[in-house]
Amino acid sequence: MLPSVANPADAGTRRRFDLAGMAARRLDRAHRERQAAGEPLPAFRLVAEDGSTVTVGEGEPAFTVAVRDRAGRAALASLDETRIALAYLDGHLDLDGDLGAVLAERALLTDRHPLRALWSKVLHPLLCGQVRSDAKWVAQHYDEDADFYGLFLDSRRCYSHGLFASPEQSLDDAILAKLDFALEAVRARPGQRVLDIGAGWGAMTGYGGRRGLRVTSLTISKPSEEFVSRLIEGEGLPCRVERRHFLEYRSDEPFDAIVNLGVTEHLPDYPATLAQYRRLLRPGGRVYLDACASRVKFPFSSFTYRFVFPGNATPLCLHDYLTAVAETPFEVVGVWNDRESYRLTCLRWAENLERHRREIEDRFGQRQFRRFQLYLRGCVDGFQRDDVSAYRLVLELPAGQGRGL
Repeated sequence: MLPSVANPADAGTRRRFDLAGMAARRLDRAHRERQAAGEPLPAFRLVAEDGSTVTVGEGEPAFTVAVRDRAGRAALASLDETRIALAYLDGHLDLDGDLGAVLAERALLTDRHPLRALWSKVLHPLLCGQVRSDAKWVAQHYDEDADFYGLFLDSRRCYSHGLFASPEQSLDDAILAKLDFALEAVRARPGQRVLDIGAGWGAMTGYGGRRGLRVTSLTISKPSEEFVSRLIEGEGLPCRVERRHFLEYRSDEPFDAIVNLGVTEHLPDYPATLAQYRRLLRPGGRVYLDACASRVKFPFSSFTYRFVFPGNATPLCLHDYLTAVAETPFEVVGVWNDRESYRLTCLRWAENLERHRREIEDRFGQRQFRRFQLYLRGCVDGFQRDDVSAYRLVLELPAGQGRGL
């Protein structure tokens, strides 16, 4: 996002605002090409350290980028998406205006970091193992103060999407609808044993436990374990939480049902995951899972893998997953497309985050606010463009099938 001046009257301003001539020409050319193709990008305003300004594109600027120092200028000149995002996180650049319009400019930036991608997606889990790798990666995203997540999630702190009957529905009601759907889908009844993969902040533990379900919730996050333990003890729920990776967990007694709210993204080895479902589930039992999805594995930007979900997390690749299911005894009971519901969920999260901006910056820092702002608004943009989608799946282990080894 560097300045280009289409109006000759702005030539003097351009000379004062000479951040990087080559980058400016590239952006100017790209904007003109989009305009000629009938796909114009939104105009935006750049403000230099000395206060001089220049407008890129035609029309009223949709947002403003303010350069604060030399590091900000260098980041812009690179046209590298991750460097520009990092400069924003660290305050070398400021943004004001429509963040959705900012994200539209990503089409003009580069995102080439092959060595980092190779290390996180392939070499690290290969050399260190998935379980040990997850212990490191999950902590970098989830080991935050529960109060932080409480400022933008729903009242139950459910960190997975809700089911929206309409755009006007509240986030709390949409999450309740999803929890109800999950338990009804697996035919959970009071007294039954339910395995909850990914305890989080106890949304399923609390909801299922209050309905008389004996929920065992797994987590590899110590803050999550402590939070859910307090919830169980405080309400006297017939539940337990264990700090154990799902792929390493063992149980002598099978579970009547398994519920996985948004953890499939952290379980990229589909055959191993399905084999573990079979080991832990009684014949005739069901698995419910939901996840964001994409048509290919590992589609996230370098920024996402570096600052949001480090490691080899990936949206569900549905055709690959169903291919893996076909190699098991599991039957597919149903598949539902939830792209719009996930978009609305992320939109509500982003709005909640921005509504609590001052408190978040005071308590957790400006960098934390900006990191999650880019992440959540980027998700809204991705779902809107259908770059990412979302699905619910229900699987059943036929009654005639024994538990796997």
